[in-house]
Amino acid sequence: MLYKKLAKPILFRMDPEKAHHLTIDGLSAVTRFPGGAQLLKSMYGVQNSPLMNQRIWGLEFANPVGLAAGLDKNAKAVKGFSQLGFGFMEVGTITPKPQPGNELPRLFRLPEDKALINRMGFNNVGTDEMAYNLQQTGKRDIPVAINIGKNKTTPNEQAEEDYRACIRELYTYGDFFVVNISSPNTPDLRNLQHGNDLKRLLDAVTAEMQLQQKKNGDAGKPVLVKIAPDLTDDELELTVHTIKDSGVSGIIATNTTLSRAGLVHANRSQAGGLSGSPLTQRSTEVIRRVYQLTEGKLPIIGAGGIFTAKDAYDKIRAGASLVEVYTGLIYEGPGILTNINRGLQDLLKKDGYTHISQAIGADHN
Repeated sequence: MLYKKLAKPILFRMDPEKAHHLTIDGLSAVTRFPGGAQLLKSMYGVQNSPLMNQRIWGLEFANPVGLAAGLDKNAKAVKGFSQLGFGFMEVGTITPKPQPGNELPRLFRLPEDKALINRMGFNNVGTDEMAYNLQQTGKRDIPVAINIGKNKTTPNEQAEEDYRACIRELYTYGDFFVVNISSPNTPDLRNLQHGNDLKRLLDAVTAEMQLQQKKNGDAGKPVLVKIAPDLTDDELELTVHTIKDSGVSGIIATNTTLSRAGLVHANRSQAGGLSGSPLTQRSTEVIRRVYQLTEGKLPIIGAGGIFTAKDAYDKIRAGASLVEVYTGLIYEGPGILTNINRGLQDLLKKDGYTHISQAIGADHN
């Protein structure tokens, strides 16, 4: 209620990107005060439930609801987000060199559609500064994934060098990694989702991960690939088969969409990736198809238009082991995490399940 009554009216009167920076800086500042992290946890933390905890890729997830990439691009507020009740979070997208991203304005609200359009263009501080930020975070309460991309000026033929550089610089700081080849805001990036380009990229990424594993003497870290919702059925099939054959650990379905079907707000004509409610159904369909194509053997993180427990549950039943929120958090505030987690437990019990793992892919049985 605090968010909806007080914070949201103020933030929604501001320019969206300014509101974004204010939120990140605010969360970061709160946790630097003695007792700040505990205060956030007492206000928003989600109670752990044995129904909801999972061990996937050797990592512990207290609940299945994570924060999607794009909100904490530079890993400035990991400690703050960790206290809000997320089961995990992504930071980034990060690129080897810092880059300013696209021209302002580049983030737009569509309140009537419960949606956002962004054309940020991977604005970030680069791997060196992100490494410093993650170092400063100290001990973490939840798994943190690092979402990696290529610099705008790097041609696709050399893209794998950028992804390798991100892994090399940040390997010790991430619990797992996400290869972002599906943002619509970096020219030609989505072309990396197809055929030989994708195979070459994933071969390079897995080789670099193995190199770092050897160098650091650890058990290795999971790598996931984030795909677009706009792939045709044939493209999706080819992409998923290439991902499956590459030996990576999972898939995130999906990124933002270029579709504008059914939108009413005037900002619908803005260029960029659309997230939020209009994506709910399509991302669930993609999850369902990915689960079929992988025969349920490759864990999926479902993202796109999650506002309610039912939205999350539909994605889990379609085949997602975990889910992520972004736009829902902007519109509903941190209370969304308690609402989704409580609602999921009710839905699981209603269907006679004693653990969330029993519901994953249940629609296919």
